[in-house]
Amino acid sequence: MTPAPDLTIPDLTGRIALVTGASRGIGYFIAKNLAAAGAHVVAVARTVGGLEELDDEIRAERARTGKGEATLVPLDITDMAGIDRLGGAIHDRWKKLDIMVANAAVLGVISPIGHVEAKTFEKVMTVNVTSTWRLIRSVDPLLRFSDAGRAVVVTSSNAHTGQAFWGPYAASKAAVEALARSWAAETANEPLRVNAFDPGRTRTAMRAQAMPGENPETVPHPSETARHIMRLVDPALTETGKIYQAKTGRFVSSRLPE
Repeated sequence: MTPAPDLTIPDLTGRIALVTGASRGIGYFIAKNLAAAGAHVVAVARTVGGLEELDDEIRAERARTGKGEATLVPLDITDMAGIDRLGGAIHDRWKKLDIMVANAAVLGVISPIGHVEAKTFEKVMTVNVTSTWRLIRSVDPLLRFSDAGRAVVVTSSNAHTGQAFWGPYAASKAAVEALARSWAAETANEPLRVNAFDPGRTRTAMRAQAMPGENPETVPHPSETARHIMRLVDPALTETGKIYQAKTGRFVSSRLPE
């Protein structure tokens, strides 16, 4: 039996954390957890209402514990110039970034590869891959200014399983994993640690779209999955260039069967 992972909450007081896709699902609870640990969360998403709800919860937590703050950034992640401006704004305000969680993504369609429309494939790649690269490009210098920069890209087992009908999404996640591995290799001798996070089966809107007949009560809630992010953002983390699996609570160097 795999031992339970150590999900001790690190003290993130004074740390600046950027989370994309923060208005719902896993990203929402990642942002809440980072704020509860003391971080100032830069919460990025298209949905203003979801961001405002997140801000309300973070403010309520701060009233109880004195920890955590949020800056809301309503931004479509396909706005590449907006991503560039975001990096500049973080630099102007804080001069650094301590944590980046690239969580925003879309599923596209579950379909035979030959039936996928070009506009659908292009949207998946733009949202899941190009915007992630653009975000890395924008915040890489800021993370290097941190004494313990932590970068996380959210991936999926589909990047390696070759599951039928998941071609565009699987390809996009394989691409972001490759970006993360290269970035980790480039920064191996620096304080910055770069890893991928595989949340596994989680009760999100994306999963409901992909598995419409599934009973959601049989799937872990995103609040449960998001707790694992604490291992990846801990200033004491040593692993880099790995994939962390929430299902097993382990870092692995490959998603191929072991």
